[in-house]
Amino acid sequence: MFKKILIANRGEIAVRVIRACRELGVLSVAVYSDVDRASLHVRKADEAYHIGKANATESYLNIEKIVDTATRCGAEAIHPGYGFLSENAKFAQACADAGIKFIGPSPASIDLMGSKTRARREMQRAGIPLVPGTSAGVESYEQAQQTARQIGYPVMLKAAAGGGGKGMRLVHSPEELKPALESAQSEAGGAFGDSEVYLEKAIINPRHIEMQILADEHGNVVYLGERECSLQRRHQKVLEEAPSPIVGAEMRKKMGDVAVRVATAAGYSNAGTIEFLVDENKNFYFLEMNTRLQVEHPVTELITGLDLVHLQIRIASREKLPFQQEEIRIRGHAIECRIYAEDPDNHFFPSPGKITLLLSPSGPGIRRDSGMYEGWTVPLEYDPLLAKLIGYGADRQQAVGRLLRALNEYFVGGIKTNISLFLRILSDPDFQAGKLDTGFLDRLLARETPVSADGNSEIAAIAAGIFAVLDSAPNSSQVSTGTLSPSSNGMAPSTWKKAGRTEALR
Repeated sequence: MFKKILIANRGEIAVRVIRACRELGVLSVAVYSDVDRASLHVRKADEAYHIGKANATESYLNIEKIVDTATRCGAEAIHPGYGFLSENAKFAQACADAGIKFIGPSPASIDLMGSKTRARREMQRAGIPLVPGTSAGVESYEQAQQTARQIGYPVMLKAAAGGGGKGMRLVHSPEELKPALESAQSEAGGAFGDSEVYLEKAIINPRHIEMQILADEHGNVVYLGERECSLQRRHQKVLEEAPSPIVGAEMRKKMGDVAVRVATAAGYSNAGTIEFLVDENKNFYFLEMNTRLQVEHPVTELITGLDLVHLQIRIASREKLPFQQEEIRIRGHAIECRIYAEDPDNHFFPSPGKITLLLSPSGPGIRRDSGMYEGWTVPLEYDPLLAKLIGYGADRQQAVGRLLRALNEYFVGGIKTNISLFLRILSDPDFQAGKLDTGFLDRLLARETPVSADGNSEIAAIAAGIFAVLDSAPNSSQVSTGTLSPSSNGMAPSTWKKAGRTEALR
């Protein structure tokens, strides 16, 4: 086992890895940018080092600076978390060159699966089911036109080096193809430095289901069940659950077996996720592989009883998997909400700023992975993910009920969050019935009626004013230091009353 691990990330995932290190008796090292000096992961780690300016290219994406910091502090391994450099083959190679263990797959596996077209060709050779389309980048409009005519419209254009919806275009007719191709290539080049785009048959409103796998460095590979990831906005996941409402034991085994074949074909080790598109007839097709830990890994942990970060670290230290496929059991149901600093009522506009009040949920079946605290200022420079709230129950109905209760307990003051969006999602009859696909959230948002000017805005303004008064009221420290105004009665409001009044105003 390693003695010291550097976490090349920030926010809630850095805190998550730090906690795993502490449980394993491993020293943790945090890195931080200018604006993250007071972040929770810095406060939790055993050691912390400044690595650059707020701009990610000068800090969390600076390979040379991160590897140098790990070398200087004596870290034997680096955990990349997710995002930033987690799927960067050059970073993994730089770690290897410096004699530092990268907690993840080999540079070769990352490089192979990082190219969607290379991955498609490799999976095609391995007999993995693929969505019909090209296995190489589209070289010309004429080639795209011919392929689209052969497989039939609608078709999807996708960036070969990308993800997250960038360089992606849905094309319904021949007239849309040329401008869509030019636009996708331009966006892909700008986002990934690679304008290669491939084409495949579009599956309209599919389900997006992924399979978690673990592979050690001794040739053992297992799957840990699926996650339903169909609730997306602009191709970004918003809510995930495990198991999927539509996947039974037989389908799970088929998907799991294919996922193991994908990992084996890629020469993969450590934690990874195979993503599939599933059509209305439950036919599933390989989409891509994420060569890292996923944001939504807690739902798999809850239904399997396994700690994926512990296992990542143990695999990287050359231990064998401590179980075989037949020993893995799925129990209960888990649902995860990604809590973002954004305003769902204002086109999901980012909402950085100081957290003035934080009321966190708890109770049976509730897990909260968080990177925030009361008094912390959420920076504008990074992804606005603040925390993950996960509800677990004996079945899906209980998990939904517990999560709804917890969301109603959750309050983050001083900034906007998307908590209200999850209350709408989990209360929706179609969601509760498990009728999901990748178009679900767009349809839900389209049904929402904007707040009318019938007095609700005035009520909201009054409530905000009352909250501001309560929030600025003198506290006990002002009483003890004699800083109360002459007009005060010398009594600070009870913290219990303040929290209760704030809850009532919600």
